[in-house]
Amino acid sequence: MTDYLQTFLLEHLEAAELISIALNILISITGVFPSAPLTFVNVKLFGFWNGFLLSFIGEVLGVALSFWLYRKGFRTLVHTKTPSHSKWLKLLRVQGKESFILILSLRLLPFVPSGLITFFSAVGKGSFAVFISASALGKIPALFIEVYSVYHISQGSMQGKIILAILSIILLFYISKKWKKKA
Repeated sequence: MTDYLQTFLLEHLEAAELISIALNILISITGVFPSAPLTFVNVKLFGFWNGFLLSFIGEVLGVALSFWLYRKGFRTLVHTKTPSHSKWLKLLRVQGKESFILILSLRLLPFVPSGLITFFSAVGKGSFAVFISASALGKIPALFIEVYSVYHISQGSMQGKIILAILSIILLFYISKKWKKKA
């Protein structure tokens, strides 16, 4: 996947930055595809800081557009279909500072899907300004860690090997835990 993305962007180098941003927006709108492969390609093609900045711009524009689309398309449906006693309804009612802290906290957690955060924020009562500021602020450290890891892994440095080993151990632990639950 990353080879195809890299080749495609290299073939369209004059517009590669805009294509990368557009792809990040599409990834955000779908809410099911991870942005890590695109981040990897951005870092590989444009370097650490330019790759970080390009990925950040694409992800923030992506969550902004996704928020707007989800709010237009799903807000009424969710509120009419959610039972009044539901715990989900409480989550949808947070606003202001409470909403900001919740969104920021969720953005900082590494394994919470971005699409879910955007969806629940969009169908909730929180404002766009609170959502986008908390999302942008939360994406900075999360994306920095991702870019840092990707950069060192792609360089084959000792730090990259350590990061890869830690990620492998975490993945093995996660898989073994899932298997134990099924057994």
